[in-house]
Amino acid sequence: MNTRPGRSYPLGACLEAAGINFSLYSKSATKVTLLLFKSINSRKAYQHIRYDPQVNRTDNYWHIFVEGLSAGTLYGFQVDGPYVPENGMRFDASKVLCDPYAKEIRFPKNYSRASYSTHGVSTEHCALKSVVLERRNFDWQGTKPIHRPLADTVIYEMHVGGFTRHPNSQVSANKRGTYAGVIEKIPYLKQLGITAVELMPVAQFDASDATLGKTNYWGYCPVSFFAPHTAYSSDQSPGGAFHEFRMMVRELHAAGIEVIIDVVFNHTTEGNENGPTLNLRGLQNDTYYILEQDRQQYYSNYSGCGNTCNTNNSVMRRMIRDVLTFWVTQMHVDGFRFDLASVLMRNSQGDVLGDPPLLWSIDSDPILAGTKIIAEAWDAVGLYQVGQFVGDRWNEWNGRFRDDVRAFLRGDSNQVGAFANRLLGSPDLYYDDHRTPQRSINFVTAHDGFTLHDLVSYNNKHNESNGEHSRDGDNHNLSYNFGVEGPTNDPKVLALRQRQVKNFFTIMLLSLGTPMLSMGDEVGRTQEGNNNGYCQDNLQSWFDWSLVDKNADLLRFVKKLIEFRFRIPALERYIHQSLSVVLNDSRIEWHGVKAGQPDWSEQSHSLALSYALPYSDEHLYIAINAYWEALNFELPPLASDQHWRRIINTAVDSPDDIYDFSGSKPVEQTQLCLPPRSVVVLVASEELLEL
Repeated sequence: MNTRPGRSYPLGACLEAAGINFSLYSKSATKVTLLLFKSINSRKAYQHIRYDPQVNRTDNYWHIFVEGLSAGTLYGFQVDGPYVPENGMRFDASKVLCDPYAKEIRFPKNYSRASYSTHGVSTEHCALKSVVLERRNFDWQGTKPIHRPLADTVIYEMHVGGFTRHPNSQVSANKRGTYAGVIEKIPYLKQLGITAVELMPVAQFDASDATLGKTNYWGYCPVSFFAPHTAYSSDQSPGGAFHEFRMMVRELHAAGIEVIIDVVFNHTTEGNENGPTLNLRGLQNDTYYILEQDRQQYYSNYSGCGNTCNTNNSVMRRMIRDVLTFWVTQMHVDGFRFDLASVLMRNSQGDVLGDPPLLWSIDSDPILAGTKIIAEAWDAVGLYQVGQFVGDRWNEWNGRFRDDVRAFLRGDSNQVGAFANRLLGSPDLYYDDHRTPQRSINFVTAHDGFTLHDLVSYNNKHNESNGEHSRDGDNHNLSYNFGVEGPTNDPKVLALRQRQVKNFFTIMLLSLGTPMLSMGDEVGRTQEGNNNGYCQDNLQSWFDWSLVDKNADLLRFVKKLIEFRFRIPALERYIHQSLSVVLNDSRIEWHGVKAGQPDWSEQSHSLALSYALPYSDEHLYIAINAYWEALNFELPPLASDQHWRRIINTAVDSPDDIYDFSGSKPVEQTQLCLPPRSVVVLVASEELLEL
């Protein structure tokens, strides 16, 4: 084939009228070969095009222009160089590497992770194929990223595949578990009232990266940071996943729903020294990964997944920024949740940086201005930075909110002070440095751990189906089964569990901060006690749509609660100021069973608060009884022309558990009896009730 020298920029494969320019980075390579394939399942390349280092190399970049190639071209690279693991070099010319900048990666039917994991064994017969996509215009139909303030945001964490893969999803059979399937369920998301979906990894991952021959369902094992996961596309033609993902984003935006994607830059599916050589390891191992000092044949494992990306290396740092720019400009996503984001603070030796270049560059990037930037502010080896993450724009998954709310509502001792902090946007974490209340992403459950149904149904994890004898998964769950482990027909136990679920939702959605729900919690989804369903791509993990009708009362409660959050004049919606200003101006009063007399003792299991908004006569009163017996709460007095109205009582059955505003009734008595483990919310505002 006719070739030209090509150019070093842009990286990846760039389609032009006369052919394709290929460029990749490798500082220490001695030989690079471009392989072209006729089909995804081709066992042999039809062309091997050798790069001439005198012609096709500029500094550390290898590049070539091949004439006559068009969109849909399937390709890979063989890269040779020193194989000296003890010096961090792991080149293997027998491996066909995929392009880290490719916008589509295809797995052949006979893909073999084992072959890719054995040095010197050829993978040409089972090679991953990178695909060159046509740069066609996409009709966004006038939709754009929404840029909704976090103060007006309710996040719904969901799994693209699991959301519609269940046979009872009523999604078209060929669209179940796909981006197109999500489109068919947008009316459900709209009716639920959430304003943003946070999608678990949608970049191409290796589904075979799991123990005991199982399937990696969650997707926290990236092969490519750019390419949309092809298995989530109903369109399997070249470019189908790329196009269908954008269709999903467009339709979600048309419905007023933002799209946040979960990005995994802390590690890749190449794993430790026994893992496969798919791309980065075979291109420049010591650039892309943090290696153990003086033992560079081993990988530093701050991710808990075998390796750790060297994210503050200039090459890796540039690639990550290119990735974020791509998803914002080309795919129109509204934000990112960074998995194990504390890893991104480490340098090439694994030391924690005070001013990590990557995080500050993301913080200040003008292309990313207006996007939502959310950190999982910890790593797998104990670096916990909730409340301390760098930057002006970084919001945080608040793990303290999850743990403290779980502990208090479970009835643990010595929790009331911490719980009070969580209600008010965690001032112990975010009061200083002019941080806003929205910086705290408040959640009780997420993909990793129990579902909300299981949190109140199991004392212990039950991960037997994973095949690891329940050694996997977190042991610190702060759960409670109310006397029966797992399923039961006992009406008293079921009633307590339902009440506790509503308590969790009420606290999460009415606390200061940005609430995040987990997929299916609103209808009582269960994983049968499995708190680590990463390898359960089956009914145990999928959204069971029969629960929408079965648990319609709970779904109604959550819908009304979200509606209430947006209708009440919540503090952070009225004052877009720092948390310190919000709290100082809010006239918050704490109460216990006696008005104005909160019980802060170690054995306290109850708390109430009321506040009147600045420049307003609107009042809100929330009482929480986490005790196992009923308690009488004395109501704080109001002006003579005002009276309390009950909106929420988690202890009563639907529809009296949460009222429409027009249907709420005055509270005549001066005391309220709260049954065990219940929450009551009162309002005093005629204007509010008429909204």
